Amino acid sequence: MTGFTQQSDPNAAAIQGLRSSLAGRLVPRVYQVSGRTDIHTFLLAAVRDGGGTVLYASSPMRVPVYTGLEDHRRQRLGLMVYPFRMKRLRTRNRPGDEIRGQLRYGSEESWPAEDHVVARDIAGVDTTLLVGVDPEENLIVGLDPALYDPLPLGISVYAKDQHADEVRQHGWAVWERTNRAGARRAAPRAAEGLETLVGFSPQRLLDYARFERSASDLGLDPPLRFAAAIDAGSAAREPGTASARHRLEHNFDLTAHEILDIIHHRMRLEVAVKGGVAEYHLERLLRADPAVTSVTGLDLDAQPDFDVRMSDGSTVLVECKNVSPEPYANGDFKVEVQKTRATSGDPAGRLYRPEQFDVVAACLYSPTRSWDFRFIRSSRLDRHPVHADRLAATHRVDERWSRTLRDALDRADGES
Repeated sequence: MTGFTQQSDPNAAAIQGLRSSLAGRLVPRVYQVSGRTDIHTFLLAAVRDGGGTVLYASSPMRVPVYTGLEDHRRQRLGLMVYPFRMKRLRTRNRPGDEIRGQLRYGSEESWPAEDHVVARDIAGVDTTLLVGVDPEENLIVGLDPALYDPLPLGISVYAKDQHADEVRQHGWAVWERTNRAGARRAAPRAAEGLETLVGFSPQRLLDYARFERSASDLGLDPPLRFAAAIDAGSAAREPGTASARHRLEHNFDLTAHEILDIIHHRMRLEVAVKGGVAEYHLERLLRADPAVTSVTGLDLDAQPDFDVRMSDGSTVLVECKNVSPEPYANGDFKVEVQKTRATSGDPAGRLYRPEQFDVVAACLYSPTRSWDFRFIRSSRLDRHPVHADRLAATHRVDERWSRTLRDALDRADGES
């Protein structure tokens, strides 16, 4: 079993007798709870909405809740979650712009005699989250587990309307609140007298889990935690890094992992997607080429893949093709340069005319597992033995091919 305990607890021997088993892990204490099934369901849905897959979740009737999950990059996370309910309540002598929750586990009688230690993985493999959840406001508020170890009795946690509005607008908000000494603490939880809270939308739960894992591993104090939380919120909004569900996940009502599994188990789908991926890598390569000034994708039937403008002002039509995984006997790569579908009644319908594009870019991924390309002018390719006005269906990627588009254009016909 994996051991969870307070990482620097001086009363470890006394705590040993209080440990319980949860999901094959020893934790200091498991609380029996009721009326929190909606929170449990909300958090699991948040994992899926963030592009993740729930691999395992312990019972909603026990706290902490252990969850094993996989994110959209197929990285696995183990979370030991202490959730508590937050809601908008009108309370006498309190501001009306607050969403409040009370952090309270176990019976009041159990508190004077013993500490309620937070389960934290001494190996640092699994991550502990302490979160307030308001399903109605679509809001989650994360606390620093280290500051709440041991758990306090009935402490209130709140988010202001301005924080909730920021979460609705950006998916992420960071703020500080003052904490003070209390009946069970002679000093504030944070030496600085301030603690950092992070509010986030359900779609950002995995972002928060990764942030908490890093913050806990580094043992960040509240000021550093505040700065790291700001960075974590900004980084996840950058193009290509957001963990919010992709449009196709919404349209298909499937996770990214499930969509990829469908593609993987259907050969024609995988072949089609591989062609699109090769085009993506080729476009990225061309955009990084100093000899190229612009690249335009031509996602149209009977059109080449890219219209490329060179630095000398010329334009080039480029067709992208994937090399076969099986080379010729001498090691030359083999590439098929013909259309996927034939034209009805035309025996040469799948064959290209040389003038349909200027250059072929052959992607070498299948035999090399590297997204490299070789380029050749279409005028230098072999003709079909029967249909002389068409290109042959298959070609050797030999010494005639170039490593760059510029070099392929500069080579004269007949030059090796």
